[in-house]
Amino acid sequence: MKKVTKNIWLHIANGKFCYIIVTMYIRKSTRKYKERTYTNYLLVESVATEKGPRQKAICSLGDLKPRPAEEWLDLARKVESVLSGQRPLEPPQGEVEKIVEKARAKSNTSRDLHSTTILEDSQSELITVDVNRVEVEKPRSAGAVHVGHQMWTRLGLKDILLQRGLSERTCLLSEVMVMNRLIFPASEHAMPDWVSNTALQDILGIDLESLSEDSLYRNMDRLYPEREKIESELAQRERTLFNLEESIYLYDLTSTYFEGKALRNPKAKRGYSRDQRPDCKQLVVGLVLDGDGFPKCHEIFDGNRSDRTTVDDMLTALEKRIDKKPGATVIVDRGMAFAKNIQEIKAHNYHYLVTGLQPERNEWLAEFEKQEGWQQIIREPSPRNPFQKKTKVLVKRQEKDDELYVLCLSDGRKEKDRAIRLSHEKKLLVDMEKLKTRIQKGSLKDPGKIQQAIGRLKERYPRVARYHQIEFDSASRQIFTKELEDKKAVAEKLDGSYLLKTDRKDMTAEEIWKTYILLTRVEDAFRDMKSPLAERPVFHQIQRRCETHIFLCVLAYHLLVCIEKMFLDRHIHTSWHTIRQALSTHQVVTVVLPTSMGKVLRIRKGTAPEPLHQQIYDVLKIPHKVIKPVKTWSNPANSD
Repeated sequence: MKKVTKNIWLHIANGKFCYIIVTMYIRKSTRKYKERTYTNYLLVESVATEKGPRQKAICSLGDLKPRPAEEWLDLARKVESVLSGQRPLEPPQGEVEKIVEKARAKSNTSRDLHSTTILEDSQSELITVDVNRVEVEKPRSAGAVHVGHQMWTRLGLKDILLQRGLSERTCLLSEVMVMNRLIFPASEHAMPDWVSNTALQDILGIDLESLSEDSLYRNMDRLYPEREKIESELAQRERTLFNLEESIYLYDLTSTYFEGKALRNPKAKRGYSRDQRPDCKQLVVGLVLDGDGFPKCHEIFDGNRSDRTTVDDMLTALEKRIDKKPGATVIVDRGMAFAKNIQEIKAHNYHYLVTGLQPERNEWLAEFEKQEGWQQIIREPSPRNPFQKKTKVLVKRQEKDDELYVLCLSDGRKEKDRAIRLSHEKKLLVDMEKLKTRIQKGSLKDPGKIQQAIGRLKERYPRVARYHQIEFDSASRQIFTKELEDKKAVAEKLDGSYLLKTDRKDMTAEEIWKTYILLTRVEDAFRDMKSPLAERPVFHQIQRRCETHIFLCVLAYHLLVCIEKMFLDRHIHTSWHTIRQALSTHQVVTVVLPTSMGKVLRIRKGTAPEPLHQQIYDVLKIPHKVIKPVKTWSNPANSD
């Protein structure tokens, strides 16, 4: 007697899946009648019952002699494959065809053989399920939500909110809003629909079907007064969790614009727009990161606030958020590199590292032209930009008075500087012609206002206006322009060059340059907040909700930088956007199992994570299972 097995019965015990073995084989049967022996061959199936396994004859094969006994296993396998609906590579022939015809004639339909599945519930009752009616319903995206929730838990954000006196519901809604910013940013009006399309309710174990935009707005109002304390406690938590040194602070600003007039927000004003939207009111957002890219402090300024006026306020705000660490180095860009800004940094007992202003750079032209004293550094492409190429940077160390200067020449920056300079020069000349036309037509007559217009042009294009002489002759009412060739030649020679200035004389030129380029992490942070986290545009019109909206984006960025940090620690260069896309296929579903009792068993569980999902979860050290399976019973009438 040869057997062949096939796993077609699903067993459920304590919410877990495993398989029961079903056997089908050919059995030889003999009987004697009037001293004569008759031989019969049976196709037999083993069936599980309440009293244990029992044999069921599928059909009699008569005196058909299939093959030698050692080939029965292969023959039974082929027969079972055809009866179970599998398509064979070749049509059944010979003995297989005859056996299949007999079996189908006996049962009238192959559905009787393999249309049911035996299940066992937690009380060890055997239940018959019609596999042809098994369905999967309510698929919900779970991978990114699972990662976000695990990071929220690891950073202890719920405990931080509770310590601020916020309720459990406020903690819950705050997590929902931050998850939305991190995964699929939407307005408060659209957020409830997003929640219903994800597995967030399954993962949090709560019902959010009644969630409304009004409750989300009220939640923002509750968060608003606690922003500084939450940010402070979160920074302390991250410092301990990731062993952050905080010896470097990177400070930069960006702007974010409004849709609408924002009449109820006194900070909403027109100013220099980094988003190329001068037609819209905006806010200026200042952000301080540590050397590892973790946010330490953010502040929101008036939309027309100039960069250089924010340094002292930002450092004061930073010291309210974190324990002051004297001797740390503050790095800022050229817009905050004025003498007053340096004095403000030193007054807070910090070192400084800034980009030298254009006039300071011009003073070092002779040193830039010298061939000796340069040290070459290869700048590797950023992990965030796979199309970026390696670039060569030359650095030279020079000391003057109490400051250290590092001269830098970048091949990659040379073409960029040249293109910007030519573009600004073209725009200056076009605007100058427009001004001349206004004067000739008589629409601008007052000499004082004409001089103001010329001053605004010089202020708008400082990079190129310094080598263009622009004068107004009040007698002839004409503007005369002249290109200063010697100054233009200097500007051309300095394309691709920049100057770094610091009081850290203990550092080499290479160390200073590598420390300074960490400032690009703030640019990356602003890019993340504006793109995947959708900080802009701001649709809120009330000041407290505008600022809470930005605060939620900052909290989402905390989760993002934690995720990317754990990948970088494993030398895996990737972005949250790429991780989020890869996780979109991991879902939570409901398996619907109709039973012979007339009831329907539903099992809510996560799909098996694919290898890529598992790799991501392993790097982040989080469980592979997104939820515990949940079983519910219902009648067919209310199964919907």
